[in-house]
Amino acid sequence: MAQTRTFGGMTQERIVFALAVLLFLAASVGLGGFFSADNLVAIVRSVSVLGILAVGMAIIIIGRGIDLSMVAIMAMSVAWYLQMLNDGMSGGTALALVLAGVIAIGLINGFLVAYADVPAIFATLASSAFVYGFVRSQLIGQDATPVPADHWVELLGRFRFLDVPVEVFFFAAVCFAAYLFLRFAKWGRYTYLMGDNFMAARNMGIPVRPMIVLRYVLSALIAFAAGILIASSLHSINVRVVNSNLLYDVILVVVIGGIGLNGGTGGMRNVIVGALLIGIMQNAMTIIDISNIYQNLIKSVILLIAIVVDGLLNPRDEQTAQQGDI
Repeated sequence: MAQTRTFGGMTQERIVFALAVLLFLAASVGLGGFFSADNLVAIVRSVSVLGILAVGMAIIIIGRGIDLSMVAIMAMSVAWYLQMLNDGMSGGTALALVLAGVIAIGLINGFLVAYADVPAIFATLASSAFVYGFVRSQLIGQDATPVPADHWVELLGRFRFLDVPVEVFFFAAVCFAAYLFLRFAKWGRYTYLMGDNFMAARNMGIPVRPMIVLRYVLSALIAFAAGILIASSLHSINVRVVNSNLLYDVILVVVIGGIGLNGGTGGMRNVIVGALLIGIMQNAMTIIDISNIYQNLIKSVILLIAIVVDGLLNPRDEQTAQQGDI
């Protein structure tokens, strides 16, 4: 694993966590309604769903890739699933079909990157456009697809344990599973080696191409799980989210949390602190009534700064530069 660099002895992860705590305290004192129970639940829900997507993106980026199809897979797979349920198809058959479709897209993404040598940024951008266009034109009839009444997806959204929404437990479970995979599974440890030095990993005999395919399949499945949680919370899924800034928020969470875009560094703690900071910041800006245009402007500036910081902390050396761009 590549060595994590610091600012004056403080890692980026710790700095971002400190900023999240300070922002939370400042918003609690200065913004009316921020510290209310309903608003805290809203923050927790948004952080959890955003964090789940960021887990999938982190697994890809640690291995030195990127997945721009996550949001399209999330929205379109869940919309297709709900459409089949509303059309009267049995739940088991609908779930099997949609899971097969999700895995197929993950396999296609992985094949294009690993075996066809298509740069990940172009392969996943193309698959995102295809998934959105095909599902919207051929498989669903409208942008917003409701959850059938009393279906398990709707019941999932009502679940609480000690007044904590179900999204929090899913986020914790996905983070824990990803942590175990990256730290203790052989292929998870190989992911760090591939991100740190792809050529060395291949020369060591690591099955780099099947591992790339596996990571994109995992990313697709995690995206589907996040979509189910969104549908359970809102009782519907709107495919217009594909054209929103959600994908950039996911990348922002990963980068600002401290996972290097050059690969080989970071973990689930980085995802958690990044999601906390962005979730709290977005909620505070909404309470202040900052328009979406200016919210996007602020987040884009933060993303640019985070990318510059990442370049300073994780500079590309000659060996890394020869591996090609993501």
